[in-house]
Amino acid sequence: MAKQLDYHTIRAIFDRFHDAEPEPKGELEHVNVYTLVVAVALSAQATDAGVNKATRSLFQIADTPQKMLDLGIDGLTEHIKTIGLFRQKAKNVIKLSQILVDQYGGEVPNSRAALQSLPGVGRKTANVVLNMWWHQPAQAVDTHIFRVGNRTGIAPGKTVDAVERAIEDNIPADFQLHAHHWLILHGRYHCKARKPLCRTCLIRDLCSYEDKTE
Repeated sequence: MAKQLDYHTIRAIFDRFHDAEPEPKGELEHVNVYTLVVAVALSAQATDAGVNKATRSLFQIADTPQKMLDLGIDGLTEHIKTIGLFRQKAKNVIKLSQILVDQYGGEVPNSRAALQSLPGVGRKTANVVLNMWWHQPAQAVDTHIFRVGNRTGIAPGKTVDAVERAIEDNIPADFQLHAHHWLILHGRYHCKARKPLCRTCLIRDLCSYEDKTE
């Protein structure tokens, strides 16, 4: 775990991220906030590309909680059977859809606590939805962000919660809205787990990682 970088270095890093991609976007496909919740819930221990492949046809016929309930668990399972843990995820999606219909009039609530009360929706999923749909500076820490935060010194922490707090505490406010997307994309395509692409890294000279690849 690298030492926490100072304010000026972190600002320089995010200036570069911003210059390279001013408006970074999440890669999960969705058509409304409900389908975003479903997509993020399905993405646990799965790739965004794999989820997108499964949900393109699903969301054409089930883009509201009631339509998902009408499709039923068997119909849903057929659509998502290529995704890891699909049986449990199908149960969760049906359960959360029923709760949205029964308790929220078919609308998705926009508080973290209410979102986290839904089956299959943890803090990370809630933060993604709050950030991507309602533009809150919520930080969804996945494996990419945890790795990048610790490896670079941008947001070191021994736990996911610690890294989330480090992001909130140390990244300047004007970068908070897009911080988690910049970090996810950097981890996914550049600061990879096994073979980070240090030679072409945008922030190589600012990063604290000692074992840089050549």
